[in-house]
Amino acid sequence: MNRVELEASAASLALALEAAPDFANGWFSLGEMRRQLGQSEAAIAAYRKVTELDPSDIFGAGLRLARLGATTPDGMPEAYVRGMFDQYAPRFDSELVETLGYRAPALLRTAIEAAGKTQGRAFAFDAMIDLGCGTGLGGAAFRDGVKHLTGVDLSTGMIALAQQKKIYDRLEADDIARFLAGEIAAGRTCSLIVAADVFAYLGDLTGVCSAAARVMADGALFAFTLETHPDNGVLLGEGLRYAHGAAHVRAALAGLEILELTEVSTRNEAGVPVPGLLVVAQRSRPKPKPKPKLKTMPKPRSRKAG
Repeated sequence: MNRVELEASAASLALALEAAPDFANGWFSLGEMRRQLGQSEAAIAAYRKVTELDPSDIFGAGLRLARLGATTPDGMPEAYVRGMFDQYAPRFDSELVETLGYRAPALLRTAIEAAGKTQGRAFAFDAMIDLGCGTGLGGAAFRDGVKHLTGVDLSTGMIALAQQKKIYDRLEADDIARFLAGEIAAGRTCSLIVAADVFAYLGDLTGVCSAAARVMADGALFAFTLETHPDNGVLLGEGLRYAHGAAHVRAALAGLEILELTEVSTRNEAGVPVPGLLVVAQRSRPKPKPKPKLKTMPKPRSRKAG
């Protein structure tokens, strides 16, 4: 559609919305057209109308407002993320692996094995949590080294496909933060937490990293991949995915020991590797208390006969 056609379509849709002002989908489409035409103020007005009509924001209008500088991004709407991945689920594995060259699980497995060798630990974990497990690509990479494997994902469509693979011992369809809060409340702990590329859908990582630390047993590992950028903060990119600067990641992991923070690329975009980070952090083992020294009784002095 050229510019003239796009302007005509936008004008027609604006007229139609006068007669149907509560049509959220129509306002979102109008916002997209106005944005493509470079009409930022008109696009912002349309997106704001969407968020008024649909507070759950299934269309992600709030993210578009953030990209246009009208709001400060503070996370992604659950309805938007769930709807996106429910639709994506049937073609997720083939498109991610074959089209985008997805390699996060393999990179994480290699990094965790290397961390174990450095510490003289075998690749064996009592319990692992796979945050944002999707269809189970991450779980499959770790299953052989884990006694009990739990997966959590916001998308029920993804969870349904993961169940079919029979990889996990437990699967939960839930928000990551809510799930971790439940684990903390139940007093459950694990020896490994993995999050493969899921943080592209979270803004500030401080909360989730803090919650993860509280679920980790002493000596447990927390390994994840994410998209990054050269600056220090959190950036909402053009593709509506969050990129995190290394300084933000380090600050979010306060209290954990960072074993590795390496630049990697876990997937391609239009044939070009997407800049990312791979992180392995550990909850320190408590230092053993020193054994008390045995007190020796002084030898009695001998008396000289006199």
